[in-house]
Amino acid sequence: MNKISKISFVTLILAAILTINAYGQGEVVKQFNPVNSGATSLTIAPDARGAGMGDIGAATDPDVNSQFWNASKYAFAFSDAGIGLSYTPWLSKLVNDIYLANLSGYLKFGEGSPQAVSASLRYFSLGSIILTNQNGDEVNSINPFEMAVDVGYSRKLSESFSMGVVLRYIYSDLGFQYDESGSATGSVKGASAFGADISWYYTSYPIIARNECQWTWGMNISNIGSKLAYDNGNEPAFLPTNLKLGTTFLFPIADKNTMSISFDANKLLVPTMPQEYQFKNADGTTDFDAYNAARDEYYNMSPFEGIAKSFYDAPGGFEEELREINFSVGIEYSYNRQFSLRAGYYYEDEYKDNRQFFSFGASFAYSVLQVDAAYLLATAASSPLDQTLRFTLSFDLEGIKNLIR
Repeated sequence: MNKISKISFVTLILAAILTINAYGQGEVVKQFNPVNSGATSLTIAPDARGAGMGDIGAATDPDVNSQFWNASKYAFAFSDAGIGLSYTPWLSKLVNDIYLANLSGYLKFGEGSPQAVSASLRYFSLGSIILTNQNGDEVNSINPFEMAVDVGYSRKLSESFSMGVVLRYIYSDLGFQYDESGSATGSVKGASAFGADISWYYTSYPIIARNECQWTWGMNISNIGSKLAYDNGNEPAFLPTNLKLGTTFLFPIADKNTMSISFDANKLLVPTMPQEYQFKNADGTTDFDAYNAARDEYYNMSPFEGIAKSFYDAPGGFEEELREINFSVGIEYSYNRQFSLRAGYYYEDEYKDNRQFFSFGASFAYSVLQVDAAYLLATAASSPLDQTLRFTLSFDLEGIKNLIR
């Protein structure tokens, strides 16, 4: 008899990417209840600048990678055009062939450049996964991946306020079927979906102690869209729809020297999957009829129903809903926009995905080129994210144009 194996463990790897601690048996297991979604790689910060400040970017100054954080910032970008390439070796403490690559760019246009179009392409590779038969012999290998391509438009609606929208196509190729000889018996089709981001950005310039400062606010609701139909549509997964709110206060500390303090809050707008422990009878047995009915309701829920339910469906009630909010705080020192130092902290509740880490970063700009790097130092025990590095290379296309004139 042929042994059929759907490589669902690949999907579990993606879930494990954002799950830090392993929990034993007992009451703690019942409380550990992260919010699950498909295409979790969409939540990974692609660029070194935002990552160097604790995964912050809703209200920071615009840069070439604003597509991920808040596309409406492009309307306030200093240069009229730019392009950037980022690379992140992922889970490098565990494996050496998982990575995230991201290409992004923008172009401002119109009289006074109040509008901008933008685009990005991200590719997340899970490396090579070896398939074995029941004897443990290697019989085949697969190379699962996820990718997303998007385009955006942003516009100033006033001298201090802008809005933006992004349309995105997502493809997640994680499945395969094989028999114990290693021969393909049929593919589990890759799942695809369409999503959209809606964002706004507000900036003001208060005078404090005779110094002109900058205070900005931003919001981005990302990945609003259709479900990913894994397992031939039997168990469709929600996109990682996310609400991000942030603020940044920038102030001068000396001639050409500035310091900024930023704060972001995030909440996944995804319903919580029902857990078996929620359906215990008085005698300690599980009411599987109620449990299975709740799971059917979960999988049949529309994306917009899921967004609404994400605010009130946590098993632990309001207290657990608050635990689903993640916080980041970061600082950035900059000298004349040529050299920057950054640091930040990211916190997520231990009973959710338990991502808790400090991050550090720096950048150097010369002429039309800027190089950014970031380093993550996890505070959660045994975190596979510890010592993660990110690199970004950015080019000022307007500056290049001026150089070749």
